[in-house]
Amino acid sequence: MNEQFATIQDIIQKRRTVKPPQMNGQRVPDEQVQQLLALADWAPTHANTEPWRFKVYAGDKVQEFCLSHAKLYKQQTDTEKYLEFNYEKLLHMGDSASHLIVTYMRRGDLPKIPPLEEIAATSCAIQNLLLGATALGIASYWGSGGMAYHPAMKEMLQLREEDVVLGILYLGYTDKEVPAGKRIVPLEEKVEWHA
Repeated sequence: MNEQFATIQDIIQKRRTVKPPQMNGQRVPDEQVQQLLALADWAPTHANTEPWRFKVYAGDKVQEFCLSHAKLYKQQTDTEKYLEFNYEKLLHMGDSASHLIVTYMRRGDLPKIPPLEEIAATSCAIQNLLLGATALGIASYWGSGGMAYHPAMKEMLQLREEDVVLGILYLGYTDKEVPAGKRIVPLEEKVEWHA
């Protein structure tokens, strides 16, 4: 096996979701977050539309975003569906995270490119970022809960109607042991060869 393949295989297989409450509050250097964003920028892109966009929150701005997110949930959720537990969870989601990155697809001006391809490209950018974080020993979480997909989130972030939020990424460090990975469905059941 070639050395480069072995390295990337190791990084891919070691990438794990670490929920923000499992992070320890230690600050990731902004320079490393910038490096991760530079990796994200090398995702595949049809017709060079490069639809991925990032809103980065660091320091006190992480808690400010979480407060805004929690308030948005409270304002936009019907009384009978509102849960104080969910409000508190959103409010404190970033308490131990170093950085929070809202990632969205900015729809380009080429109508021939289907939105699905732009969403897929942005998802690839997110994966690049997550793999880079793993290589640097940074814990990461790709969250889609709360109001992430709600139209009010787009409004809060001042996005356009055609833009799509794909998630809220939390970055930090953890002292907890990250569990080994597993796959539930064998690869043979996911692949159909035609040769």
